[in-house]
Parts: sequence; structure tokens; C-alpha cells
Amino acid sequence: MTFRTAGIMTAILLLTGITNVTASPARERTLSGTITDIVTGEPLIGAAILIDGSTKGTITDVNGAYGLSLPQGDHSINVSYIGYISVDFSVRVAEKVLLSSQTEGVVQSGEYIYIYLAPDNEALADAVITARKNMESLTALQNERITSGFAIENLGAKEMSLKGISNAQEGVVKMTGISVADAGQLIVRGLGDRYSTTTLNGLPIASPNPDNKLIPLDIFPSSTIQNITVSKVYEVSSFADYSGAHVDISTKVGDGKDFFSVSFSTGGYFGTIFQDAFHMDGINLFSSHSLDGIAESIAYADFADYSVSKDIFGSGFQTHKKTALPDLNGGFGFGKNFFFSSGNTLSILASATMKSGNQTICDAYARTYEASSSAGLISDYNYDSYKSFLDMAGLFNAEYSFRGTDRIALTAFYARNAESSYLMRWGEDVFEDYTLLGNNQVTHIYALQDYQLSGKHVFGKMKLDWGLSYSLTSSDEPDRRQVMFRQNTSGDYVFFSLNQQETQRYYGSLDEDELSADIKARYEFNEDNSIRIGATVKDKSRDYKNTRFYYNVRGLSSYTIGDDISWLTGNMDKVNVDQYLNYDSVSAGTVSIDRKQHSRDRYDAGLTVYAGFIETDLRFGQRWSLNAGMRAESSSQFVNYNDDVEDLTRDLDSFDLFPAVNLKYSFSERKMLRLSLSRTVTRPSFVEMAPFLYQESFGGAQVRGNAELENGYNYNADLRFEMFSQTNTDMFAVTAYFKYLDTPIERTQQISGGATVHSFQNADSGVAAGLEAEFRVGLVKDVTLNANASYIYTDVTLPEGGSYTNSHRALQGASPYLVNADLAWTPGDLSLALLYNIQGPRIQSVGVLGLGDVKQLPFHSLDLSGSYEINSHFTLSFSLKNILDSTAKYRQDVPNSDTTVDVEAWRTGLGFGLGITWKL
Repeated sequence: MTFRTAGIMTAILLLTGITNVTASPARERTLSGTITDIVTGEPLIGAAILIDGSTKGTITDVNGAYGLSLPQGDHSINVSYIGYISVDFSVRVAEKVLLSSQTEGVVQSGEYIYIYLAPDNEALADAVITARKNMESLTALQNERITSGFAIENLGAKEMSLKGISNAQEGVVKMTGISVADAGQLIVRGLGDRYSTTTLNGLPIASPNPDNKLIPLDIFPSSTIQNITVSKVYEVSSFADYSGAHVDISTKVGDGKDFFSVSFSTGGYFGTIFQDAFHMDGINLFSSHSLDGIAESIAYADFADYSVSKDIFGSGFQTHKKTALPDLNGGFGFGKNFFFSSGNTLSILASATMKSGNQTICDAYARTYEASSSAGLISDYNYDSYKSFLDMAGLFNAEYSFRGTDRIALTAFYARNAESSYLMRWGEDVFEDYTLLGNNQVTHIYALQDYQLSGKHVFGKMKLDWGLSYSLTSSDEPDRRQVMFRQNTSGDYVFFSLNQQETQRYYGSLDEDELSADIKARYEFNEDNSIRIGATVKDKSRDYKNTRFYYNVRGLSSYTIGDDISWLTGNMDKVNVDQYLNYDSVSAGTVSIDRKQHSRDRYDAGLTVYAGFIETDLRFGQRWSLNAGMRAESSSQFVNYNDDVEDLTRDLDSFDLFPAVNLKYSFSERKMLRLSLSRTVTRPSFVEMAPFLYQESFGGAQVRGNAELENGYNYNADLRFEMFSQTNTDMFAVTAYFKYLDTPIERTQQISGGATVHSFQNADSGVAAGLEAEFRVGLVKDVTLNANASYIYTDVTLPEGGSYTNSHRALQGASPYLVNADLAWTPGDLSLALLYNIQGPRIQSVGVLGLGDVKQLPFHSLDLSGSYEINSHFTLSFSLKNILDSTAKYRQDVPNSDTTVDVEAWRTGLGFGLGITWKL
């Protein structure tokens, strides 16, 4: 059977719905087994099994498994798959199914018949494929890398499952040159969050984080992901606001097979589960806690009387003890296909997951030092941290296929990550000569809704892609709380009443929505040469506000909690704070509440980008290929804010051209050299471009934007050599890159009123350069080693006028080296993977006033994950996290004393996971 015939037969099977085999009469038996790649062992999804001389057959599922009912007698069976050599064999059906011919690649073991297909490399050269590719498997994604006009890296659902990767963030950091810093900031080749971009199914997606450009990637659970593609070179069909990476997350779609699955897992960290934990009063992670609407909106002059007349919070500062139970993670998946007599199909897929758990960190410390020759302590605190979380996600995809080549799809994605934390700290404020004890309670809820409508159409040599996307994101901090105690001259601990900010509550919210529309048309002159044009518009808007409530607790100065706090470590629930900080104390006048709701505490902002591009893919001879194009972007960005004097608007408009050249020289079909050259842009964030005072987080740094800030521009060059095996998935790649940053936006530090205020300026220039290498090799049968390593060099000269100690330094968050390695063993139904990562030292915070930069020391991690397929319906999974029990440590140089001091350390301990999946 020819390759083209095999493709047609597979398409017929998919379009006519013959997979819906009716129940077999008693005299029938079932031919069953799996179909895999004879070279790589990858399951082949959608391979066709037909009874010769009939239209009866079936196709394999996502695990390469098949089942076909046969009547008694002799039958000739044909097996075909696009790009593979077909196999014919005979079976005899009596009391059971028996293989009656000896055929290479067909083996019977027990009641199963295993079929191994070999790639048909010659047929691939003339193939015209209209069927959907399986973009979850390693083989398909590797072929995508080979044929791409520009350099990419990708990770599919199959590999994510093997390595125990639970969300998109864990997947992305397994790729070369990528790490994640504090608060989930993505660092690519040493370049921070502002230098990268994230899309969902190729369409823009807003971020709910006011301080980060990118949406937190851990909001996407692996159960909803088909694959992740990372491009660290620019291609003109994408928005030009990245020089680090373009991370595209593709959600799952129907694969032509009906299914239903349910999964459940548990686990946690050994130092957390069944230990004491703490949670905030009145907080429900399923829903945001709402502030009394009148208390927030009433005139300031009337607020004091209103707060006395009514309990405006409905919750207190009390912390409640509980026992930390193991993490719980459950989900389901559903797929259904409808086949119509016209040959059209409708595929529906839905999935939902929910995960809850706890994490405890004890015996941690944080210190600050002065820059004198003695390097004396300014503060020295110990702290315990208790977190509980609830993550939810849901995906719905409906796709209608018609005319054999055209598709229209509707995708809806919802995610919500909620975290509640309690931090107890105690120690010395040496500079102010205070011994302090306090707790911070924070709940943070990120939410995302994304709706997409897209289409793909073929009109002869013309291909048309279009998409519409609307996303809504929110970031809510519904009731942050802090209460502080200090030790008085008698040695007792009393409410700290130096100023009202020591005991307070904070409510903050950010809402952002983004609408985008995209259309692209490609005209193919022939298989190797084409031209593509496209247009895109993106419109983003944001609203932010916060309200603070300060408590005057001077009337509680007589309340003490004793003179010995050793028993309080991890037991703040025993301090009955609400006995005094309650509504009765407020109504009696012992405690008063002051509302702070300045005009500077809110702003609205927007960004509109209109873009068009033209690009061409050309082939010169047998070896040279060129992807080149030009993109034009007209952007308009604004922030409406108040500087405590008047309402103002900061506008930043620009029109730019962004060229990109991606040249490929092929030594052979699977060995190539790629050169990429491009120009891209870095735009300031909303809070950076307007000079109002803003606090990033509770107790965090104060930030004032800069009205003079302008766009930064980046000039990028990449040279990559790639080599892929002809017979398996072994590969090797090495990349050298150089980036010149023209007027990059850098964070600066200045002193105002004795406090450090952070701002932003355009520096003159910066440089990012490095080397990356990755390889995958099969060591022995069923054992594969994957590894990648990066050497990263960054350098920037900061603008004059700041209070930072080092005006010439590496970029914040950049590690000079990164290494990932994993060893996988996949002997049939069992899969095991051992994963290692080392992250080199990096600047965690920039040193000021004579102190050096605070650097996180190298961090090693080692994880183990595995799964065992009991049968076609049940699969067990297990994992161990942080096997090395590594500690995160931070150190700082004190140049005047020629010493290095430890400023913070913490560790999470060893974790584990156990799970089971049931699938029909």
C-alpha cells in the first residue's frame, strides 16, 4: 500500500466515524494490542487498522492502543499510518484470535498483537498531509523543530507526563537558558520578565500581576496543555515586544477518539503534612472576601463614625491552628466525536482540575546589615511561614472540521490560583533598638478567563488563519493583615504603637482585559516557497486600586502577652489578639481605625497596538532556506494617575519597523545551521511610566515611575547548529547568541526621607550573550538521557544619580550558568524519570548605600517521577520532590569590611506524590 493511499484510508476512518464499533455478537472476538514506532518506541496515535476487502476498521488512541471486533474465520489485516511503511498480516479467529502469518514487525504475546511500523522516509518527501498532526508526542514535536523556518524548542504532553511536570512553569524551566525568579518572574538568557511574552494558542493573553508583564505560568496545569513552544528568536508574525522568549501554550484538542478519564493524586512535603499549620480568620479560598462597600466608598469625614457604628470587616486578626492534611489533586477529562454523513466532524473536549495543599517553612531567618567597616547588624529576624493553596482550572474545546481541510474552533479556558499565607517573625530591630514580634497574613487570588474563536482554511494554494481572543484577568488581595508587638522596658510584649502602619489591613484589586484579532494568509508557490501577510490588533485596559486601614492601638498599651516568646514560635494562635482588636474595642473608642484611600492609590491604563507584517519562506537549491520579513507596529500606551496634587496622563506613542531574518543551511535533511537576526522592542510597564508612588507589596519597596521613560530596543543575533538522528529521537544542538540592548529600562534606587524609593531609567546600553547546548541520546534499550546547559553573560551600566553601590553589574535575576538533566527508563508499562537542575548564583536584590548585591547561592534540585500502566484503564503515578533537601541561601558582600554575610535562608524539605488515573 502506498503512503498516499495510507493517508487517504486514515482520513476516511476519521471522517466516517468507523471507530464507533457496535457491540460484538457472542461469536466475535476482539483483535487488540498497540501500534508503535519500531525505532523510537513512541505510540502512534490515529494509525488505521482495516480488514482487507471491507470498510470495517478502527484507529489507535492516544496510547497507540487499538481494539477491533472480528467474526470467526480467517482475515487479512492492513495497518497504515502517515509517513510509515504499511504492514499486512493474517489472523484466524476461533475461540481466540491467533496470528496465522509470520510478518516482520508483528508479534503476538498472549491475547495481544503488537505492531511495530517503520518510518517511510522516501514517501515523506512527496507527502501531502491534510490530517491533523499529533502535537503531544516527542516524535511529532521534533519533526516540527526540524521543518520550522526558525529556531524553536518544544515540550509535549507526553514528555511532561513522563517527567511528572504539573504545570507550564515547571515545563518551561526544563528548557535551555530559562529559570524562574521570585514571584514567578521568568528569566530567559539572563533577561527579566519585561523581555519575554506569553500567548495561548498563538493569541495574546493578559497578566493579572501588576508587577509582571507575563501571566504566572503555574496557572496552566499540565492536564490542559497539548504542548509548549518556546522561540528565543524573533519571527515577524508575532508581536515584537520580546527579546528573551516567546512562550506559546497550546491547549488540548480532540484527537478523534472518544474517552472519559478521572484522576486523583495526593502528596505533600514531609515537613508539612500532619504538622501544625495556620490560616487567616474569615478567609475562604473558594471566594474573595468582600469589604463592606459603604466603608470603602463613604466620604472620609464620615468614615470614623461609620466604623464605630458597624463591624466593617466581619473578621479579625486571630490566626487559627489546623493540621496540615496531604495535598489533594483531582480532575476529569471528556472527549466526544460526532461524525456526519457529509464527512464533516465535530470534536468536543472538556477537562477540569482542582488541587489543594499546604507548605510550611520553619526555622528560616532574614537579616540586614550596615555598610560600615564593622558590618554591624541592622535587623535580625527568624520566621516561620505557613501557606495553603487552592488551584482550579477548566478547559473546553469544540472544533468543527469540514471540506477535509478546514476547521473552526472555540476554546474557553478558566484558571484560578488562590493562596493564603501566615508569616510569623520575631527578632531584633538593632538600628531602632526594638525587640519585635509580629505576624503578616496575606491572601492572593489570581484569576483568568480566556475565550478564543479561530479558523483554518485552505483555498488551493492559499491558506488562511484567523483568530479572535478575549481574556479577563484579575489579581485580588482581599484582606492583608499585619499586627506587631514590641518588648517594653519591663520585658513584656505589648502592641507596637510607634505609628499606625504597624497594625493595618490592606485591600487591593487589579482587573485587566485584553481583546485581540489576528488574520494571516499564506500563498504557496510550491512546497518550498511561499509568501505570507497578516494584520493584528491588540487592545488592553487595566484598572487598579487599593485601600488601607490603619489601627491606632495606643489605647491597648496595657495589654501584654508575657516576657517569654519562645513558646510562641508556631503558636501565635494562642495569642488572643481578637480579645482586644475587635469591634467592641472600636465602638468603645479604645481602638480607632483610619482609612487611607489616596488618589495616588488607583490608576487606569491602556495599550493599543496595530500591526501588519509580510514575510517569505524561500528555498535556494538543496541546502539554503530563508525566512525573512518585516513587521510594522503602531502602539499607543497611556496611564491616568494622580501625583497627590492633580490628575495627570502619561502617554507613550510610537511607530516602529521590526525586521527579522532566519537563514537555514541544511547539511542534510536532519542536520542544519541556523542564523537569526532581528530588532525588537521593550516597552515600560504601566506603573513604570507614570510618576506616582506605588507599593509593590505589603511591606515591600516603594516605587515611583518615571515620566521620561521611553521604549528600549534590542538587536539580536543567534547562531544554532542542530543535528537529529535519522532513526530515533537522539539529537544535539548548540547555540551562540548576542543581544545589544539600546537604552534598556533599568530599576534604580534612591533615598527619600531616609527610605529607599525605587524608580526606573533608560540606561545607555546593555549586553546579553552566551552559549547553550542540549542533547538527547538513547543509552541502552528503553533508557534515554536528556540534558541542556547554558552559559550566560549579562552586563549593564546603570544611569547616574542612583544610590546603588555597583553602577556596573550583571542583570538582576541572571544566573551565569544553568543545567538541566533527566534520565528516563521506559520499559513498556513502567516509566521512570530522574530530573536534576542546578541554577547558578544570581542577584536577588540590588545593593544600595555601600552594601553589595544580595545573591542567591547555587541551588541544586533532584526529583524522581514515575508511572505504571496497570492495564488499558488504570495508571498509577508517583513522585519524589527535592530529594537533596536543598536550602535556598542568600549572601551579601560588605565592601567596606571586606566580608560576606548570610542574609537569608529557608528550605521546603522533601516532597512526594501518589496518584491514579482511570480512563475509558
